[in-house]
Amino acid sequence: METNLINELASYVHYAEKERQEITKITADLYPELSIDEAYLVQAELIRKKIKEGGQIIGPKMGITSEAKMKQMNVDDPIYGYVFDDMVVEEGDSISLSDYIHPKVEPEIGFILSRDLEGPNTTALDVLRATEYVFPAIEIIDSRYENFNFTLPDVIADNTSAAGAVFGTYFRKPEELELDVVGVTLSINGEIQSLGAGAAVLGNPANSVSRLAHMLSKKGEKVQAGQPILTGGVTAAVRLSPGDLVQVTYGGLGEVSFFVQE
Repeated sequence: METNLINELASYVHYAEKERQEITKITADLYPELSIDEAYLVQAELIRKKIKEGGQIIGPKMGITSEAKMKQMNVDDPIYGYVFDDMVVEEGDSISLSDYIHPKVEPEIGFILSRDLEGPNTTALDVLRATEYVFPAIEIIDSRYENFNFTLPDVIADNTSAAGAVFGTYFRKPEELELDVVGVTLSINGEIQSLGAGAAVLGNPANSVSRLAHMLSKKGEKVQAGQPILTGGVTAAVRLSPGDLVQVTYGGLGEVSFFVQE
């Protein structure tokens, strides 16, 4: 894939993100044959552009972490992108809907490692042994593509729809919980919208971190200690509206909430 094309496609999605403007997916017209490997090249260029403009990576985030969804999309691996500093929302704070295009929320279980992890043979047990603590989180996703209509390469190129993250402040050691059975309830304005458990994330959220280590190892990179890692949505994503109070409760991991303004 030529450098000029990589830059063109990265600029295309970057402009849409900055201007909060919907765009047609890349594979519709611009480059229909975009592959997963090429999409990560576009994502890498997008990340470089954001860093050049002063953005700082807070940590990685995983997507397509449901085994059923992976089978549906005929892929063997989940996908990953990055949360930036300007995406972080303080717990209990509010967001303005005007800062997004068509945002949705997903409850997630976050990890922070005490040491780096790398290599294609990293196991879930390795992850748990290296984990300093786990915490509750909410990811705000906001695909730049019209009507959330995209292929897998499209969403990878768009930094996996990363738009926001609310990191909870309740921390637990992983050995204090059975992560696969942690129950999660997503409520909006006091009404339950979606339910799930940690097992929805590749059987156990620790598996998500090990898969991230596998994928990054192909680029000679590692999962870094100290960075918050979002492991993937525990429930279905729910669309946000003005005036919403979003609350997520996690069995043994507390609660995370925020407000939505116009």
